[in-house]
Amino acid sequence: QIMADVMTFEEKRGPIKGQKLCWTGDGNNVSHSFIEAAALFNFSLTLACPETLDPSPRFMNWAKEHGGDVQIERDVEKAVSGSDCVIADTWFSMGDSSSTREGRHNHLAPYQVTARLMGEANDGAIFLHCLPAHRGEEATAEVMDGPQSAIFDEAENRLHVQKSIVRWCLGVI
Repeated sequence: QIMADVMTFEEKRGPIKGQKLCWTGDGNNVSHSFIEAAALFNFSLTLACPETLDPSPRFMNWAKEHGGDVQIERDVEKAVSGSDCVIADTWFSMGDSSSTREGRHNHLAPYQVTARLMGEANDGAIFLHCLPAHRGEEATAEVMDGPQSAIFDEAENRLHVQKSIVRWCLGVI
């Protein structure tokens, strides 16, 4: 997923090195991969997460040890400010119970990506979401369908990246 996101960013904005990206929402497996990518690809990553859903300290420590510019910011507007890309992921994973869903929704609602929040990002900033998305939860339909959204290019790029990874694994490249 992250390779497709890097590809999409570079397709839309140019080299990712030195850019500022912002993750909003749950500190989940996808955010963990973004934390690693920030160190490996030399971009700045700010994670806007509620404290109850922070990414694993193991990944934060790994990034620090590898020179990654990664920080957590509780104020989502401050986190998004000056970003070149805003990223969200689903708030609920398969298998989450309904009781878990309600509690997570309450914690994550302030981190919803809205048009107003995207206005805090740099001009030309893009919005990414690995899909599937729950419209009106992690991002509004206005953002997902808006001019800054690159979610469908991102989904297409996932196919191209996966084909390349398979070729690499088979020694074809």
